[in-house]
Amino acid sequence: MPHIRSRTRWTAAALTIAGTATLVPAGAALATVGTPAAAGQYTYTAKLTIGDEANSSRACSGVLIDASYVLTTTSCFAAAPGASVGKPAKTTAKIGAVTLDVVSIVHHADRDVTLAKLSKPVTAVTPIKLAAAQPAVNAPVTAAGFGRTKTVWVQGKIHTAAFGVAATDATTLTLTGKGTDAICQGDAGGPLVNSKGELAGISSRSWQGGCLGTPVTETRTGAIAARADGLQSWVEKEIFAQTQGWKTGAVIQTGVGAYQAMRLADGSWTAFTDIESRASDIGTIKNGAVTAAGVGSDTHVLAVGGIGENAGHLYHAVRSLEGTWSKFVDINKAVGTLTDITDVSAVSIGNDLHVMAVAGGKVFHTVRKADGTWASFGDVSAVAGPIGTVTAIATASVAGQLQVAAVSGGKAFHTIRNTTGNWSVWGNVTEAAGPTGPINYIAMAGVGDDAHIVISTDSGAHQHHAMRKANGTWDPFADLTGVLGSITTRSVSATHVNGELQVAVVTTANQPLHTVRHADRTWAPTTPVPLTGIKGNTGNITITGTL
Repeated sequence: MPHIRSRTRWTAAALTIAGTATLVPAGAALATVGTPAAAGQYTYTAKLTIGDEANSSRACSGVLIDASYVLTTTSCFAAAPGASVGKPAKTTAKIGAVTLDVVSIVHHADRDVTLAKLSKPVTAVTPIKLAAAQPAVNAPVTAAGFGRTKTVWVQGKIHTAAFGVAATDATTLTLTGKGTDAICQGDAGGPLVNSKGELAGISSRSWQGGCLGTPVTETRTGAIAARADGLQSWVEKEIFAQTQGWKTGAVIQTGVGAYQAMRLADGSWTAFTDIESRASDIGTIKNGAVTAAGVGSDTHVLAVGGIGENAGHLYHAVRSLEGTWSKFVDINKAVGTLTDITDVSAVSIGNDLHVMAVAGGKVFHTVRKADGTWASFGDVSAVAGPIGTVTAIATASVAGQLQVAAVSGGKAFHTIRNTTGNWSVWGNVTEAAGPTGPINYIAMAGVGDDAHIVISTDSGAHQHHAMRKANGTWDPFADLTGVLGSITTRSVSATHVNGELQVAVVTTANQPLHTVRHADRTWAPTTPVPLTGIKGNTGNITITGTL
């Protein structure tokens, strides 16, 4: 089977090889290979121009899988079928109404797939999610692309084609066209979409029967695609390898599970990943009892879950920089069993992970040392004094100390565990930072030598920010309506990222929002967190900074 050849393009000097093939829907009335996709469908499909268009270039298709990244086929970067693959002088990607330069490419080692980084994020198009499993034999799939049709040489609209999966192997899918549908030149690199709307593969090679420019004696319409399932870890690793500086890890809990994503330094977000699908199933995760903390370049996640006799146990897993996960581990034997955990919070101090848990209305503390060993839970009231029944907890790393804020009776209290392990007596934050309505949710983050507290009051109707400075004095609570808007929240979180305070909330309309407080005390515009990959209504959110 030949490669999908690039569409030819006239230049001033000669006719040269350039481009790739197209995908189109079944039952085409005007073209053997399909008709334009309906408005608003397959908008993540990209049109790539590879090489210097003023002289000679190749046209391929691709697919947006992250705000700043497109997947396509490696074959598109060869000047001719079978030629060596390299990076041309110029490559552009047109996605929707935006055309962007490709600034770097990475070829996969054993699949005909290339990851291309765009010059800036695409904000008006939702990326497609990579499929977690290969399609079954005979499963229907749809190919999309900007290639030729039966009658059109240069195609400016997305076309689709219907296929069935005839066979699979470790890296490819063998496809059979439905009716007269085919994949043509210009379609190589385009998405192959399964019935769930997920990316099942990347178009690679085709017989091109019925396509414009193909001999009439060629009637075969079968094709080969590179499998997309199993690429998630590779994609994440390459994205992080190309992203310098700090990143923000986010964990969102829904009624279905817990999902993790990263906000990169350029402000774009990766798709959310089902944590349990990567770190093992721990049963139903308790509502609100999930937290995350960055330790170096790793993201540590703790959740209360469990099945049967392990119900209510505290579990721990780690996501590496490359996107791989350790298995969830039940840490109850190491830290002691707490009954009825209602809230957890965690933060790193150096390479140690400090974890706070609220159980039975009391606050408990443990530490995971850099060597992976755990200390037993200790009752904080025994060292910091009682404050009544605690309903929420937050933590911050400030100048090497652990600072903790807790909510009891609708009020916030604050304590410090110093570097020698001694605790201060709880202090009433209201007396220091001013009165507010009854507090429902609380978040905390250390930026430099200051501790920032973000609260949600009056059943989530109001949000406020205050700061405890290095000298122990407090800036008063300030209303955040001018920053977040008039919203009602069900969750708040805060973290330190590269010298700035980042804040995330989830509204009662199930929309996560994110903003940044800069070092000059100004706030960035609040923006929605993309929910790509999430199932179920969003509930609690927790964010953390990682390197």
